[in-house]
Amino acid sequence: MPPNKKLRHCRLNRGLTQREVAKAFNIVPDYYSMLERGVRTPGFKLAKKIADFYGYIVDDLFFAEAKNDMFSSEQKKI
Repeated sequence: MPPNKKLRHCRLNRGLTQREVAKAFNIVPDYYSMLERGVRTPGFKLAKKIADFYGYIVDDLFFAEAKNDMFSSEQKKI
């Protein structure tokens, strides 16, 4: 699952709105929306807070698919 889809999935599983989550992290709802859509990537401090909130580590929540894509393309070259 792409990282932005994970973020949305986590939020919906908790029954929260984007506005509620944005307020919890003291960011504007539009910015949180961009995170969910994959338009923006948060800085490390915010990524850590969000990952902790949802019970993930930063790497798994925001970069897992990118990491998998990198390894799969490496395997194709071999």
